[in-house]
Amino acid sequence: MTRDDRRAVAAAAAADAVCVLVFCAIGRRSHAEGITVAGVAETAWPFLAGTTFGWLAARAWRRPTTLAPTGIVIWLSTVVIGMLLRKATSAGTALSFVVVASLSTAILLLGWRLGARALARR
Repeated sequence: MTRDDRRAVAAAAAADAVCVLVFCAIGRRSHAEGITVAGVAETAWPFLAGTTFGWLAARAWRRPTTLAPTGIVIWLSTVVIGMLLRKATSAGTALSFVVVASLSTAILLLGWRLGARALARR
């Protein structure tokens, strides 16, 4: 793997982490829970664990910016594992939250990949 390849992988991993953190920060703000580092970390850790699992399952370092299968595997892992971990720790997993989390993370995690794809075509 070249130095440029390593940079692309690191940038893609960082973009995914930022997307999850943004999702969690917006959620905390919309529920008036406050945006603190500890608060966002508490909300984000299950989803970040899911994102990490998705990276490993998809072997995302091979093609980190592709929508399918990489982006889809990461997105589904983020939601499914995140919700399972929230349920295991008695955090909220109401159906409305699952729907909003699924849609929001799809827009964020898949959206940046679509944007990168469009830029690459230019």
